[in-house]
Amino acid sequence: MKTVSVHIVTYNSSEQIDDCLEAVLRQSHPIEQIVVIDNASKDNTIEKLEKWSEKCSIIKNSMNNGFAGGHNQAIWMTETDYCLILNPDVVLEPDYVLNTIKSLNNHTQAGSATGKLLFKADSSHSDSTGLVINKARRAFDRGADQPSDQFVHAEEVFGVSGAAAMYAREMINDISLNGEFFDEDFFAYKEDVDVAWRAQLLGWKAYYEPTAIAYHERGWKEGGRSSKPLFVRRLSYINRYKMMVKNDRISMMLKHIIPLLVYECLSFAYALLREPKLLGAWSSFFHTYKDLRQKRGMIRSKQKLEATEINRWFGK
Repeated sequence: MKTVSVHIVTYNSSEQIDDCLEAVLRQSHPIEQIVVIDNASKDNTIEKLEKWSEKCSIIKNSMNNGFAGGHNQAIWMTETDYCLILNPDVVLEPDYVLNTIKSLNNHTQAGSATGKLLFKADSSHSDSTGLVINKARRAFDRGADQPSDQFVHAEEVFGVSGAAAMYAREMINDISLNGEFFDEDFFAYKEDVDVAWRAQLLGWKAYYEPTAIAYHERGWKEGGRSSKPLFVRRLSYINRYKMMVKNDRISMMLKHIIPLLVYECLSFAYALLREPKLLGAWSSFFHTYKDLRQKRGMIRSKQKLEATEINRWFGK
């Protein structure tokens, strides 16, 4: 039987972590190890986690290491065939692990799988059924806010949301750069899209499995964009450019130059007029640019698919 570990990174997650872990322990497929990395929570998450210490490996970071750093830390603590990357605000149905692993086993070159993520507050609507990316290099959760009964067929997708992502260890080992599966220059936000894009370039496929069900709280959506702290909005804004430097190609950008230019003009105008503080994120971009270029070179040296073969996903 294939082994699987579950990886959770918490940060002020005291209200969700009990439900999340209870659902993990109810999985029909055996879980070899549960790793919880706490990123210096300021609420009582640590106290909540203490009662789970016999069933989980709990690591208490002295500082917030981000989604990327926290999950990398957890991934290298295990040696299982599969790793489920799980948000603490997600509750799994009992067959989630079993059915995503079946999906991976049923397809060649399958490196990642996701189930049907539903809104916890309204399970008639989808939160994510995978990732899509358009010609302007904007990534979205596939099926977000749409009726869940529209997504009943298993199919290949561009990538999977990091909220409840099943990754094959073989793919993790193959596409990691400098010992990092998730790029720690991203800290958080779009790191799952970056992984999806890199995995595609290196010949790995992602699948959506509708029989694997989970419920995602995603509380920030209730307040919309304005409810996100500036730090988070800056990460979401600048990480798009970071993943483009690493994964995109000039030839492909030229194919999509019109939607790219239109979006860039609109995005810059919006930032300048409505959220000028967003532009401060460019200091992070230039600080990491040399490293991003180095990673780009590493990806190119291992690349198995031509950039044109990835074109089918842009705007699909």
